[in-house]
Amino acid sequence: MSFKDKVVIVTGASSGIGAAAAIAFSAEGARVVMVGRDSTKLTAVAAKCTNPLVIQADVSKDDDAKRIIDETIQKFGQLDVLVNNAGLMSLIGCLLQGDMMKSYDTIMSVNLRAVVHLTNLAAPHLIKTKGNVINISSIAGHLPSFSPFATNYSVSKAALNHFTTCAATELGPHGVRVNAISPGPVRTDILENAKYPNSWEDLAKFTLFNTVSEANEVADLIMYLASDKAKSITGSNYVLDCGSMLKRV
Repeated sequence: MSFKDKVVIVTGASSGIGAAAAIAFSAEGARVVMVGRDSTKLTAVAAKCTNPLVIQADVSKDDDAKRIIDETIQKFGQLDVLVNNAGLMSLIGCLLQGDMMKSYDTIMSVNLRAVVHLTNLAAPHLIKTKGNVINISSIAGHLPSFSPFATNYSVSKAALNHFTTCAATELGPHGVRVNAISPGPVRTDILENAKYPNSWEDLAKFTLFNTVSEANEVADLIMYLASDKAKSITGSNYVLDCGSMLKRV
């Protein structure tokens, strides 16, 4: 799949799925815009790409979100693909313990509001190129949360799924496709960042295959959905979970 001369923004590109996607798009000729908060990690990933535009930014901040789109257009003059990958899981509160509302506000600001804002800002440019948006969701958006502390994360992803459908409906007549991917457990640094007590090996037990996915597997699906091979696909949500949802049925 060639993305020669295509301009692709990947948020959360400093590690995990975002890093794998940035590297994959670059390898296929895309002009990649890498967005993340950790400059050290961004630099390390950028070294594996060809002349990327690296933007250190917090997508939850309105000024940063606007800067991401503005710098992309100033540098490349167009936008073809927006990959809303940045996300977080906070375990600081649930209904009966900790600070529920702090957890809710923190998670929603990144997992949902930032996606809505960036898509809003990007839409006029995507219409010009007949481009597309890919939102990285989670199987947590399809099922009751596996832990009370994951309720806000699950709610944010359920809302993201519905936003994907609504955005696809609105932008479709303008030639812009919008799709989502719902991974199950994927080996990234999200557990470490959230100070989650379990390991990936622990989570593998909740899948039919007794394993977890790797970030490059999700990147492959991102690439497919962003390509002309998926030109008839919009408003869809692809599950990539090693059978986790089936095991929970």
